[in-house]
Amino acid sequence: RSYSSPETEGQLLNSFVQYFGDSLERKIKRMPLIEETVLLGDSLLTLPVVIIGNGPSGICLSYLLSGYRPYLSPEAIHPNPILHTKLEEARHLSIVDQDLEYLSEGLEGRSSNPVAVLFDTLLHPDADFGYDYPPVLHWKLEQHNYIPHIVLGKGPPGGAWHSMEGSMLTISFGDWMELPGLTFKEWAASKRRNIKSDRVMPEEIACYYKHYVNVMGLQKNFRDNVYITSVSRLCRGKDDEDRSQLNENISTEHSEMEDGQKSLIKRNWEVRGYQRATDGSHVPFCLFAENVALATGTFDSPGRLQVEGEDFPFVLHSMSDFGAAISKGKLRGKADPVLIVGAGLTAADAVLCAYNNNIPVIHVFRRRVTDTSLIFKQLPKKLYPEYHKVYHMMCTQSHTVDSNLHSAYTSFPEHNVLSFKPEMKCVLQSASGLKKILKFSIALVLIGSHPNLFFLKDQGHSIGHHSNQPITCKGNPIEIDPYTYECTKEANLFALGPLVGDNFVRFLKGGALGIARCLAIRQKKKHELIESGDGGGDGVP
Repeated sequence: RSYSSPETEGQLLNSFVQYFGDSLERKIKRMPLIEETVLLGDSLLTLPVVIIGNGPSGICLSYLLSGYRPYLSPEAIHPNPILHTKLEEARHLSIVDQDLEYLSEGLEGRSSNPVAVLFDTLLHPDADFGYDYPPVLHWKLEQHNYIPHIVLGKGPPGGAWHSMEGSMLTISFGDWMELPGLTFKEWAASKRRNIKSDRVMPEEIACYYKHYVNVMGLQKNFRDNVYITSVSRLCRGKDDEDRSQLNENISTEHSEMEDGQKSLIKRNWEVRGYQRATDGSHVPFCLFAENVALATGTFDSPGRLQVEGEDFPFVLHSMSDFGAAISKGKLRGKADPVLIVGAGLTAADAVLCAYNNNIPVIHVFRRRVTDTSLIFKQLPKKLYPEYHKVYHMMCTQSHTVDSNLHSAYTSFPEHNVLSFKPEMKCVLQSASGLKKILKFSIALVLIGSHPNLFFLKDQGHSIGHHSNQPITCKGNPIEIDPYTYECTKEANLFALGPLVGDNFVRFLKGGALGIARCLAIRQKKKHELIESGDGGGDGVP
């Protein structure tokens, strides 16, 4: 089944619920999960857009694809006079319908993606200069701009925010974590939440995202407890460099619109996976998509040292595992310290967690404490006192050749872990080559995380800036067109958020804007071709 007119969106979504729900579960509930399973009975569903990942990236993209449009507010004056002049030129148009390259030209910000910087300055003008200006945009729901889509996620809407350590504050202000159309403060007030700080706990953010999906009417597009096993292209274009012509052999579906004309949806992608039922069983599914948007974030696979002994059960790789060990009393009464590896904010969170639970810490990291790229150097002391407390200890309580370990905390700057030993010992090596063996009670390796794109061909290694290398947020993000967020090496595949280098929520919203504009333009061209009677040819890229 495929639908492309706004009048049939309800039918489409109802059919998808039916597909995933009673009908599907009744037919194959006991079917074993195998990746090759093809569902029998109903014809397979084809959607214009499938979004993989239901964190803030996927939520924001669903918001825009659902027809919400941003316009320049009548009374708004942007503090950037050049940008404001450009906005005034097309005040009657939504931002989605304007030239994003023209609007973003000359803007600077803390993202390498120009549309991310543009959307951020429209939502949070001059935020990096400490100002708290209101957004210059207001939002309208235009249902004729709805593009049928589905958002698939492992847990409830909010993604990884539901599994983050609940006792730590977010690095960003609550206002910077919010999504368009509902301020975080409005939500907190409606829930009678007492937000004492501009920074908030992850569980508050997770609740906000889940509530946002409901209050914006997006829940009909979301399916939870869904695990993707493969995303594969059905047929490639003759020339991937030429996005205007696709192979005629790509399978398509036609649906009758109310005026009797036909709409064409291309089956470019096959998406397979399973939904975990309430009884724990796996219900496999297969659907087709014209476009796929990757919004999975980077919390899937913790970074590893790749050293001997790292797989021992006493070597952990996540804050949640560390928190569980503390709550279960596994570290109670232990004389040996916890070994924490890493110099980022998560490692600092672990140091604070151990410190607050009176657990001694050995803190190992590769960089010098004076390294300007350390994240602590970028955080104002008044806003982030707890992180500067950790940084102060990193600088002042470091190990020297002649000294013993400090009682509560000892840092080992410019040290690498060579191996972990079964007797719960660790071999370190300094920058000068000096080796040292330390005993510990538990080790915690927190050196970042990477996306797990196992469901793509070659795990997505071919779509990064550096071909045949794993996708990472900093070193090798997915290579995209900077204004459409379409993968430069794979047509009809889009990516946003941390996958393209935008780690902060305030910047990932630009990806949703770029994708929504690109798909809206293509949908318009497709309708124009159909109306001109040329809808049965190669279609529209």
